[in-house]
Parts: sequence; structure tokens; C-alpha cells
Amino acid sequence: MSTVPATRPAADEFEFLGSRTRLLVDADQTDGRFSLIDFVEVPAGQMPPLHVHHAQDEIFYVVDGEVTLYLPGREIHAGPGDCVFAPRGIPHAYRVGDRPARWLVMSSPAGFERFVAGVAALEELDPAVLAGVAAEHEIEILGPPGMLP
Repeated sequence: MSTVPATRPAADEFEFLGSRTRLLVDADQTDGRFSLIDFVEVPAGQMPPLHVHHAQDEIFYVVDGEVTLYLPGREIHAGPGDCVFAPRGIPHAYRVGDRPARWLVMSSPAGFERFVAGVAALEELDPAVLAGVAAEHEIEILGPPGMLP
């Protein structure tokens, strides 16, 4: 494992489900232990499909704006400086507040960053294709945006 530079080249920026993201640390740099993605700008009101990660835990650290994380039987409201843990195997979704937000997502072990890059490379974002790419990365899409666990 080598020391990771503070920033990565612009080539590591992706458009992911309508959000501008930047890969900060990937599996190659951490021997697969974790990855770190900067969700630089997530549009107000954005909500991904209800999903579950079967292989990675996620940690969300909110830098700016507000986001609500939905887990079975729980809603967690997070703002700047809040950190939220979303364990693998637990269905979840989130909704951004009334203005754009920014957060960091660490996944452990690494791998989520490969899903982000795979989705960003799609020419068209079709729900069936998204579900297929997700399945390749041990993520299961459980329902459309707006569906809660």
C-alpha cells in the first residue's frame, strides 16, 4: 500500500445518477480495504432507488446541505458535520433536502467506487440496465426512487 495524494486528477470525476462525484481513494490504493468518494454536488430532492449493498458497509459524512437516510423503521436526518453508518445487508435510500448537498461516502471493503464508475459509463440510464450493473457489484435494487424500506 502506498501513500495516497490529497487530491486525484480530474479524470476521476464521474456523473453518477445525476450527481457530480469525485473518486478520492480507490481499492488499488488501500489493498481493497476501503474507498472514498466525494459526492461533490447532489441535486436538491434527489433520491436513488431503494437498494441494499450485500458486500460493503457505507459511511456518509455530510459536508454541506441536508440529507435524510431511510433504513427499515428509521429515518436519520443529517446535516453538515453529521456522520451516518449504513451497514451492508440493510435496505436503504436517501433524499436530499431542499438545496443541493455534498457528502463523502466511505465503503468498506472497497468496491462501491467500481459501481459508481460503471454507472457513470452507461450511455443511457435504464432501470433494468442499472439493476444489472448493480448486481455485478453485489448491490440489489429493491424498488424505484421514492420507495422506502
